[in-house]
Amino acid sequence: MTEQKSAFVVSADWLGQRLADPSVKILDAAWYLPAQKRDPKAEYVAGHIPGAVFYDQDAIADLTSGLPHTIPSPESFAESVGKLGISETDTIVVYDGPGIFTAPRVWWLLRTMGAQSVFVLDGGIDSWKAEGRPVTTDIPQPVPAKFQPQFNAEAVTSFAQMRDIVAAGSRQIADARGFARFTGEEAEPRAGMRSGHMPGAKSLPSGVFSTGGKLKSLDALRETIEAAGIDLDKPVVTSCGSGVTAAIIMLALQSLGHTENTLYDGSWSEWGSREDTPVVTGRE
Repeated sequence: MTEQKSAFVVSADWLGQRLADPSVKILDAAWYLPAQKRDPKAEYVAGHIPGAVFYDQDAIADLTSGLPHTIPSPESFAESVGKLGISETDTIVVYDGPGIFTAPRVWWLLRTMGAQSVFVLDGGIDSWKAEGRPVTTDIPQPVPAKFQPQFNAEAVTSFAQMRDIVAAGSRQIADARGFARFTGEEAEPRAGMRSGHMPGAKSLPSGVFSTGGKLKSLDALRETIEAAGIDLDKPVVTSCGSGVTAAIIMLALQSLGHTENTLYDGSWSEWGSREDTPVVTGRE
């Protein structure tokens, strides 16, 4: 029996058959931590999926917030993606390097801004290249499009809301950072941040949702989430280091039909850098 997969993820075969379809828009949304020693823009220039445009997660953000990758205003977002030739009515496929890493953040953001038909490429470009599929160095010159945003504010949790959630225990909190960062045994990669996690949070490291850069089956996603102590019948707010890999949990939850989920955009970059937020350490 074939394992059931997420409706939000497409295979390399699926995309390969649609490279010439003008209604399918492809975004290279690769982004890396300094420790990974990979340059996403340089890799894009050196070879990308034909037709893909580069989506810069550092640039398409609220650059005034003082935090990394902060969600931009709907108007700013619409202007930026419109210049990439993206409309909210397009079929959009987002990929990253290793697969199921940073692409889900852009998948989530596009959907939060009103796009309906958005998918993540299973396996990313690393698997695409390993399978000998076509890449090009041709840089597309997209015709600007009109992206009409319909911002879903309920998909985003603010700092004030997060503080209330932690104080009241009103939502389950799923933390996508590595387990050693969650427990406080490993220092945060960004300077000036405390180690540990929010009271009541559960550890769901972003890497547990995929194997070889490909999203696990729905049954495996459900098992993974429930094993972490998350009740899929109750609301969930997700968090991570800077709001990027928290979207992997969002992808998993929404793939399972879970609808009461929201992403804390400031994540640990905000919570862990303040002196007035409760932080606990240890494995519970």
